[in-house]
Amino acid sequence: MRKLLLQNGWRSPLTLPAPAPSEAALAELGAEVDRAARRRLGRSLAIREVDAGSCNGCELEIHALNNAFHDLERFGFHFVASPRHADVLLVTGPVTVNMREALERTYAATPDPKWVVAVGDCGRDGGVFAGGYACVGGVAEVIPVDLHIPGCPPNPMQLLEGLLALLQVVQ
Repeated sequence: MRKLLLQNGWRSPLTLPAPAPSEAALAELGAEVDRAARRRLGRSLAIREVDAGSCNGCELEIHALNNAFHDLERFGFHFVASPRHADVLLVTGPVTVNMREALERTYAATPDPKWVVAVGDCGRDGGVFAGGYACVGGVAEVIPVDLHIPGCPPNPMQLLEGLLALLQVVQ
């Protein structure tokens, strides 16, 4: 065992680093999203993230939108703590039996106009959890969905592109 540990300690990792996203592409995408939000709403877009029972992979990518690199706030988006202040419900994971009522109440508490975005493969149809005893299914089984962002999990650029697509579709 010691020999194996020493061998692995001297080797470099076998994985390659992820390619860095283009700063210019990110800035252009963010500016376009900001213009679309201001055209549609006259102000920035308020997002309420709801975890309906996910594995937290999508939440990690959503939280990456707020880090210093992606900085969602510079594009005019911001996350809110209450659904009463939200324009968009960003729902992750399959809806579990225990979260069904909470998701319905959150949807009812969100003022009109409101949009629902189902994030990830689990949000679309339940993903790997579909058919389980504790899983109701995808988000559309419980509340109406305006947009699905596919991926397991989708990366922050895909999330930004999805929000832009949402603003363009509802116009």
